[in-house]
Amino acid sequence: MTTENLTQRYDPGTKFFDEMLSSPEQPRLHYSELYKQLSLLTPEIFEQHRKAADFYFVYQGITFTVYTEQEQGIERIFPFDLIPRIIPAAEWEHLERGLTQRVLALNAFLQDIYHEQRILREGLIPSVLIFGARHFRREMIGLDVPGGVYTHIIGSDLIRDHDGTYYVLEDNMRSPSGVSYMLENREAMKRAFPRIFQSYDVRPIEHYPQELMQSLRSSAPHGESEPNVVLLTPGVYNSAYFEHAFLSRQMGIELVEKRDLMVHNNRVFTRTTRGLQQVDVIYRRIDDDFLDPLSFRRDSALGVPGLLNAYRAGNVTLANAIGTGVADDKAVYAYVPQMIRFYLSEEPILNNVPTYMGCDDKECDYILNNLETLVVKSVNESGGYGMLVGPHASQKEREEFKAKIQSNPRNFIAQPTLALSRHPTYLDGTLEGCHIDLRPYILMGQKVTIVPGGLTRVALRRGSLVVNSSQGGGSKDTWVLQS
Repeated sequence: MTTENLTQRYDPGTKFFDEMLSSPEQPRLHYSELYKQLSLLTPEIFEQHRKAADFYFVYQGITFTVYTEQEQGIERIFPFDLIPRIIPAAEWEHLERGLTQRVLALNAFLQDIYHEQRILREGLIPSVLIFGARHFRREMIGLDVPGGVYTHIIGSDLIRDHDGTYYVLEDNMRSPSGVSYMLENREAMKRAFPRIFQSYDVRPIEHYPQELMQSLRSSAPHGESEPNVVLLTPGVYNSAYFEHAFLSRQMGIELVEKRDLMVHNNRVFTRTTRGLQQVDVIYRRIDDDFLDPLSFRRDSALGVPGLLNAYRAGNVTLANAIGTGVADDKAVYAYVPQMIRFYLSEEPILNNVPTYMGCDDKECDYILNNLETLVVKSVNESGGYGMLVGPHASQKEREEFKAKIQSNPRNFIAQPTLALSRHPTYLDGTLEGCHIDLRPYILMGQKVTIVPGGLTRVALRRGSLVVNSSQGGGSKDTWVLQS
């Protein structure tokens, strides 16, 4: 057994912003107590705590599904690192203001493009970019959604550069996932290291399901005082089914599939042992294409026939609204700063990552000639798929991606390879600096609510910049301090 403590060999380096240390053995002020506590632990003792946390995840059935590894068994325990990320109160207040500003502008944008289209008529965003977007829904033009809310649940991904500056990497507004892991990470952390957790004044996150429920209820059509809310899932084989079941249980609502719902006279009902019961709000975890086989994909075995008509009649709220995916488009993302200025008459509090557009001839030429230095992304992919990390790619991979871009420039954007911040992470008995991002969850109903923290995702493959769980990533508990 070694007597070496856990932090003894950890080197923050100088190339990346290290979240815990400002220099070797010099913790940042808000990390000083955690660093002290970790310095009292040996790798063997830490490993015991890690195994206890893993057992908790196994016992709770906290899983996700990787479809590309079916031959190995597709269900996985969600990887969790026990060293928490800590965010000071003032830093969080800045992020909260920036995210609130951003979601208000994005909601105003969705309202506008499906109604007056002022931002297009004034030429601030090319019309062809919107009308050619895969997730723009012409069926939504002129449709007034309940309360004017399109973006009920949003997960915006944040990163930090080499100097510690926060940037918004992308916005997720169709059905952002991962919030159940945020909540379960906190429980696992409390169980594994109760003394360390109690040494900090950490803002709670356990009330997220109640805040989500309140947000959904406030969006009910016709001002229903006691609306019936359900969560619509594709079913047990979906990669995020654990989360669907978890959230429905935490909110005390029915978890339903296609077979449980029916539409009659433009109203949605759920089948119960007491007969049909009208549904007022559907928190749907099914993409637009599969929602209603009468209106979208006819081969959908997941959707509810007639659901769009009930929605158009104003008899049911869908969260998020149909058509929000147009704002997920990574080419549209590049225009969010303009949206903030146009709709709110404010300067962006949080900046975008500089973005080169494949649909712009000059910028496309730059992308094609600099693939070895850029991160190239397909505009409609997620989960780390459809992406080329130029500096880490082979010449063959770059050539293959070059051909894809040339055949469909609109489908790609590129960004500089940022020096993503790193956080001490336990890998194979030692602490190593691994790249991280942060996904806060923003709720919009009658007000905007952001539960303090979010899901810190971490790249668990050495040197990797990809934090998605489907690409070998994991997560950490995120502590926002009270003061």
